[in-house]
Amino acid sequence: MPLRRFSEWTTLPAMIEHLYAHIPFCPKVCPYCSFYKEAGDRNKTRAFLDAMLAEAEKYASVLQPRTIFFGGGTPSALSTPQLEFLLGGLRERIDFPRVTEWTLEMNPATVSLEKARALVGLGVNRISMGVQSWDDGLLQTLGRVHSAAQAGRSYRILRDAGCANVNLDLIFGIPGQTTEQWRASLERTIALDPDHISAYCLTYEEDTDFFLRLQRGEMRPDEERDAALFELTMDVLGEAGYAQYEISNYARAGRECRHNLAYWTAADYVGLGPSAFSTVGESRWKNVSDTADYVRRVNAAEDTADFRETVDPRIRRAEQLAFALRTSEGIADVGQWSGEIQNLRAAGYLEPRGDGWVLTRAGKLVADAIAETFV
Repeated sequence: MPLRRFSEWTTLPAMIEHLYAHIPFCPKVCPYCSFYKEAGDRNKTRAFLDAMLAEAEKYASVLQPRTIFFGGGTPSALSTPQLEFLLGGLRERIDFPRVTEWTLEMNPATVSLEKARALVGLGVNRISMGVQSWDDGLLQTLGRVHSAAQAGRSYRILRDAGCANVNLDLIFGIPGQTTEQWRASLERTIALDPDHISAYCLTYEEDTDFFLRLQRGEMRPDEERDAALFELTMDVLGEAGYAQYEISNYARAGRECRHNLAYWTAADYVGLGPSAFSTVGESRWKNVSDTADYVRRVNAAEDTADFRETVDPRIRRAEQLAFALRTSEGIADVGQWSGEIQNLRAAGYLEPRGDGWVLTRAGKLVADAIAETFV
């Protein structure tokens, strides 16, 4: 019995142009990561891949993706034959001619020349690799399975395989990290000349080992240090020619992540796989965060979502403003929030640009708190 097609249980929208696929398998669960993930198992991986392809079929009539993003977990934890099966299967089920950006996240420990070449051949044209740090001691603190040297080799492999658009993820605010270590990580990253750099401040998310250690007093955030490291990031990457087009994202001209920009501008998107979110019009849903149950539901032709809601238009607009304000484009047409905008301007957090508003440098330091003004 096939899964119900998308149009059978919701109003048929215009074509959806953005697709996310969540691959939950990881070689090791990092102590700071709150995304749904689990250790890989050869016996259940094929069942998962079959289920994801079956789930994709129910959206086939409304999907014409311009951007695709494979996240996790660690998508590159899949073997080359498994990736060929999954990506090739999606091509058979979904209309792909309009795809301009196809991103796949990779862990440096799972990069090989064979795998990288296969991905390029299948149409993946953007790789996001989680380096996190170029200091081996800090990598151990983060529980990463790769070394700094391995990350350097993996980057060279990606370039040798023909990956023309590569993002490197970095983390600052790691316990014990010094300003000198962070500057060295930024400079080593710049020396590789990636097309895009994501630099995130470590957060202590619930359901992580780091959060438990925070509660026990074993770890202590340092907001002043983190702010200083963030300012250093903006300065060093800006001087190197990377434009900060979103609070945590910097890119060479024309290399901004189009998929993430779709999220930040409140475009419709569909998510495949366990724990994946989807938002289409005023409908939002989240797949069950359990791979075995996800596979069972797909095979039983049951709804894969364990959460659905209808988003009030006012809330959707508030979310649009909160996300857009984090970008270099800023916001316009603030409507009922004009009073809040003027208060933020008076506090030195916003400045006018064209017909809208953008964060000042001071505003970027408290962007999360400002976003709460709207949502």
